Amino acid sequence: MSACWRPTWAGSTVADMNAPNGEQPVVLEARGIVTGYGEVEILHGVSITLRRGEMVAVIGPNGAGKSTLLRALFGLLPVRSGSVSLQGEDVTNLAPDHLVKRGISYVPQVDNVFPSLTILENLQMGAFIRRDGAAERVEHVLELFPDLAGRRGEVAGRLSGGQRQMLALARALMLDPSVLLLDEPSASLSPKMVDIIFDRIKAINAGGTAMLLVEQNAREALALSHRGYVLAMGINRLEGEAQGLLENEEVGRLYLGA
Repeated sequence: MSACWRPTWAGSTVADMNAPNGEQPVVLEARGIVTGYGEVEILHGVSITLRRGEMVAVIGPNGAGKSTLLRALFGLLPVRSGSVSLQGEDVTNLAPDHLVKRGISYVPQVDNVFPSLTILENLQMGAFIRRDGAAERVEHVLELFPDLAGRRGEVAGRLSGGQRQMLALARALMLDPSVLLLDEPSASLSPKMVDIIFDRIKAINAGGTAMLLVEQNAREALALSHRGYVLAMGINRLEGEAQGLLENEEVGRLYLGA
């Protein structure tokens, strides 16, 4: 059973937290995002919204632009056209360190830990802008990752792929983000470890952290999520409630292997 996750929600009331997802305020919104690499345009006007406490899956074939979208939202790729807002504030093309200070964290698919540092040192790096409370936060975060709690002095480079993914998630939580961007968290993991990682993700979201989840495991991602977006060839192909997308014949045929 997952540990109970208790994030800090400054300014949130009990009524806010108990409201249905559709009535929660939008915490992250992208409108008409156009971006790419060099002269190659990958996204051609993609739009998404993420509400407080919501989990939203982004699925689609390889090359659809899913990871590119996350990189643009997190300031790692320049937005050539369109806009990104966080908590109602325009943050288009803001640098990642400034976005982190505003409550958004990002877990990339690869190179997501410091292999030469210990588990504890990785977590401390995740709290680089905290002025106090870092030690307490480490203990709080490790409640959700008991597999790491007893190994905090071990070098991250010795961890398995699944354990590294746990550490990457734990480090992203060190600043108590309101929004978490996850890029292919189940990639290259064993089926057993995939179940564990998705269980932790579900627990984090159940505690109130809004999450945008990019996943090739489309069926599992939609099963976890409240809503979903289907990208294809750099544009919004479909969107809707996650259960509806799971039951959609076109989505099943093209993206779920049905």
